[in-house]
Amino acid sequence: MIRKLVYFLLFGMIFTSGLNAQEGQNPLQEVAVDDLGEVNDAFREYFFEALKQKAIENYEKAIVALQKAEKIQPNNAVIYFELGKNYKSLNDLDNAINNFQKANRLQPNREWILQALMESYYLNKQYEQAILVNKKLVAYNEKYYDDLAKMYFELQQFDKLIALLDQLDIELGITEYRNSLRQQIYALTNNTSAQIKTLEESITLNPENEMNYLNLIYVYSDEGLEKEAFETAQKMQQLFPTSKVVHLALYKFYLNNDRTDEALSSMRLVLESEEIDATSKFKVLNDFLLFVNEHAGYDEELKQVAALFSKSENNPGIFQKFGDYFLQKNEKEQALSFFEMGIGSNIDNYELLRNTLLLQLDLLKFKEASELSGSGLEIFPAQALLYLIKGAALNNLKKYNEALEILTFGLDYLIDDIDMERDFYAQLSVAHSGLGNTPKATEFKEKANSIKKTEN
Repeated sequence: MIRKLVYFLLFGMIFTSGLNAQEGQNPLQEVAVDDLGEVNDAFREYFFEALKQKAIENYEKAIVALQKAEKIQPNNAVIYFELGKNYKSLNDLDNAINNFQKANRLQPNREWILQALMESYYLNKQYEQAILVNKKLVAYNEKYYDDLAKMYFELQQFDKLIALLDQLDIELGITEYRNSLRQQIYALTNNTSAQIKTLEESITLNPENEMNYLNLIYVYSDEGLEKEAFETAQKMQQLFPTSKVVHLALYKFYLNNDRTDEALSSMRLVLESEEIDATSKFKVLNDFLLFVNEHAGYDEELKQVAALFSKSENNPGIFQKFGDYFLQKNEKEQALSFFEMGIGSNIDNYELLRNTLLLQLDLLKFKEASELSGSGLEIFPAQALLYLIKGAALNNLKKYNEALEILTFGLDYLIDDIDMERDFYAQLSVAHSGLGNTPKATEFKEKANSIKKTEN
């Protein structure tokens, strides 16, 4: 869980800022145009032709026009800057970098050139070079520290990244953002004691942030510090009495300590909550499934919480997952109960329909199998298996005329399935026998047996 939180926060907080955000800014083109200097008409014509072609994404034609302008003024930094941008748009990063370097040599330490050069180095995975350029850029704007942090992360230079965060805390003051970033680094480097310290500081800095408490609970739990984890959860519940998030932690403590009623109460709150994501809810549900597997007598409670999940997340597929789980354990009654819960609102799921019907036959629930297969045929009228199941169920209910009709009709949909053909003939034999038509019963029985002999 901690690992998931790490990557979610890290990519959500750092990786949407800095380098990527700067891609969409417009001032670069304006600076370039304003900085042309004195140029003749031919140069101006080529230059603005290049801008026009770039605007409609004809980057190759833009490059040709710029190369013609370059021959007129080979020492104009703006030409190389524009060439760099076009090569960058073509993902030709080596040529982009080469041209941005030329622009920088002609007009040293211009922010708009350095920024483009840094971005190209970064995209080309030349992080060390990008860092060197970044260290010049931070003099222009503190926003570039975000880029520096990102590149330290890419290089896994966590010591330098922590040092940078410490420096920024001293210069700019402590922020929740940097504390949160710091704790993610400690989680990635398994520096648990530092992570706990940072989380505690984050709670002091921003006591209204529920996620800090929850992360601290998870860290304590991962380290086997159950007492500290539970105390933090209780404190969180006192501070946020209406919070549903705290129950993500509390339900597990209650389950582990056989406080089942309290665990169920917490789970219901989690499963009904709109603020908690489906993945976390599924983990709660799965934990209770494992608990039920080891503690008899909670089958109905499991169905209740599964129904809550299905309703809150509009996910009837959860019943199929639980049914499959019990089927693998050969607990057919349990499996069928979940399949039947799922098929009620998900009858167009053919796999679930088939599994439910086969289990109903296996457990001698012929009336239910007859009714459900009939409903299934309304949605899947060309599925031969459904006719066979309905026919078998009707035979067992001694409704031989109906069985004969449905089985005969179903044979028309049978295509290249020897096993099913044999079963159809066997059920037709049963239907004719039930109607007292011994010759026909014998005929179909011999057909079924002949298929069996052919296979053997």
